[in-house]
Amino acid sequence: MTSPRATGPTGPTATRVKTDTGAGGAAVERLAEVIAQLRRHCRWTAALTHESLMAYLIEEAYELADVVEAPGPLDADALKGELGDVLYQVMLHSLLQSETGGFTLADVAETLRAKLVRRNSHVFRPDGSLQDHFPESIAEIERSYEAAKAVEKPRGHTVFDSLPASLPALSLAAETLDRVEGRADGRASRAQGDPPQTEDELGELLFDVVRAARAQGLDAERALRTAVRRFQQP
Repeated sequence: MTSPRATGPTGPTATRVKTDTGAGGAAVERLAEVIAQLRRHCRWTAALTHESLMAYLIEEAYELADVVEAPGPLDADALKGELGDVLYQVMLHSLLQSETGGFTLADVAETLRAKLVRRNSHVFRPDGSLQDHFPESIAEIERSYEAAKAVEKPRGHTVFDSLPASLPALSLAAETLDRVEGRADGRASRAQGDPPQTEDELGELLFDVVRAARAQGLDAERALRTAVRRFQQP
């Protein structure tokens, strides 16, 4: 997870947020019952496992990205549908655990709530109540967030340990560079115009492309996806 980017106002006037937890909670309960019935009465759904669900979770995440990054105004109905598909994956994984006496969806929600409070000490006190004042500087917010994350890491771990190895390569490179920002990474860029002769050299060249893109504030992963989509167009 990258550092949070603050948007909108900060301070006491920004603390009232419309959450609609009552209606939302009832809708989630109805959804959970439908999914539970599918597990009981649909052989295909009943056969799902954490492992077999992974391909669907990744696919749904990319479909969500497609909607958000599509040209033109955001299609809110399509976004709602794709968010629902991702939620379905979260609820299925939680249900699989609850069926074997593990955690529940409520446990997932509480774990997330506790983590958000713990890592955002610039907004919350340890008991979850709001701080009296909130920082205006993005840099201060990021320092606070990273300091809170560092406390959670066991000794001997590196800044790269929490990066999923299954991230797309360009995203992984960009996240890696984010983690070493401000540190000397001890690596020199390849000379311009020096074509790679091996996969190792190609990897170094691609890493340098990500480094250059990041220096210009560009998203290499999104740029490549856009180029591929453009190529696919008739």
